[in-house]
Amino acid sequence: MSEQRILVADDESEIREMLTAYLRAEGFSTIEAADGVETVAKVRSDGPDLVILDVGMPGIDGFEALRQIRSESDVPVIMLTARTEEVDRVIGLTVGADDYVSKPFSPRELAARIKAVLRRGRKQDGVDDRPLRFRGIVIDPSRREVIRNDEVISLSALEFDLLAALAEAPGRVFTRQRLLERVWGWDYFGVDRVIDVHIGNIRKAIGDDASDPLFIGTVRGVGYKFVAVPE
Repeated sequence: MSEQRILVADDESEIREMLTAYLRAEGFSTIEAADGVETVAKVRSDGPDLVILDVGMPGIDGFEALRQIRSESDVPVIMLTARTEEVDRVIGLTVGADDYVSKPFSPRELAARIKAVLRRGRKQDGVDDRPLRFRGIVIDPSRREVIRNDEVISLSALEFDLLAALAEAPGRVFTRQRLLERVWGWDYFGVDRVIDVHIGNIRKAIGDDASDPLFIGTVRGVGYKFVAVPE
């Protein structure tokens, strides 16, 4: 299996050098970008397996770079920022980030998050990958496809895993913390709001109405459940 390639995008050369050295020691190959424009160009030209994307870069900032990346690619993206305000995390997650790490950070923690994100989308041995069929929607784990009204719906790897986690146990109520643990695969140090943002993205993609849901129901004060009728 070839090395997985990480694009390290940060305008601070010291951070790029530190991350590059650490990630290479962890068995990854790396490429670098120093601004938003270069980041978008290297996603197109080099096809990295994951992007570490600093928010505060010159030219176009990380949020705008992510918007441009998401218009043409579902490559996993971990946002990196010195900001600590929750609103900034929510902005990044709404645009399509898979995770969010605030500076200062531990390279070991970041490497763990990278590995957790990259595990998404891989088929696990012994996991039932038969299509999940419901009235109005089919969720196919083996193809990682969602079909709604005979149309394939585009979801990020994380969004697919969230939807599949709910659909695998229709009617079961999942707390936000349980969904974080199940989808991220480890102790996620983010905010519960991350779940709400991604559920909103999924609902928009599959044409679900939060006030009268066909697929994902909200359990006030607790979390979410899949409400569609199995076929």
